[in-house]
Amino acid sequence: MSRRQQPVMTRSAADAPETKSGEKWSQSARQMICGACAALTLAGAALPSLAGNVRLPPLSQDPARCERAYVGNTIGQANGVSDKVLDLRNCSYANEKEQLKGKVLASALLVGANFDNADLSESIMTKAYAAGASFKGTDFTSAVVDRVAFEGADLRGAIFRNTVLSGATYVGANLEGATFEDALLGYIDVQNLCKNTTLGEDAKVEIGCK
Repeated sequence: MSRRQQPVMTRSAADAPETKSGEKWSQSARQMICGACAALTLAGAALPSLAGNVRLPPLSQDPARCERAYVGNTIGQANGVSDKVLDLRNCSYANEKEQLKGKVLASALLVGANFDNADLSESIMTKAYAAGASFKGTDFTSAVVDRVAFEGADLRGAIFRNTVLSGATYVGANLEGATFEDALLGYIDVQNLCKNTTLGEDAKVEIGCK
């Protein structure tokens, strides 16, 4: 396997972190995720910026559309398949500490949404479109946040501890104060993150910026 295909574990990743149940990830599960990460790294090299190129559907007229986040995609999978598009655009979940933890928000539309200081730990956000959303101080611990578009998002102080971040994009995002301890990143992901001028010195060490 070439260097470009190898996933990169951030600092302290050699020790498998614990989940909320106190159980450690199994070695086989970590290897499976790393294999997927390597494949995504190759695809990510040609991944274009999504901002400005995505044609979004009209805003959902469902009066309870924001509340659907508390249920999530009931058949949502890690590949982004869902029973119905979660249209959470411009919804506010600021300081939500209970109802979003562990939810499946795969392929959700999050443009303009507010998740400041919310607990999204152990959630699945695969292929979510979060351009321009606010995640100041959001806790993404042990979440699956792969292939998420964070273009122009406010990620100041976000916590990406033990988070799968393969294939995510951050063009124009503010990463000031964000932490990436034990995050799972591919080689290309590390390169792209290190180009972000808002990244703090501690985060650069965690990620492994040269």
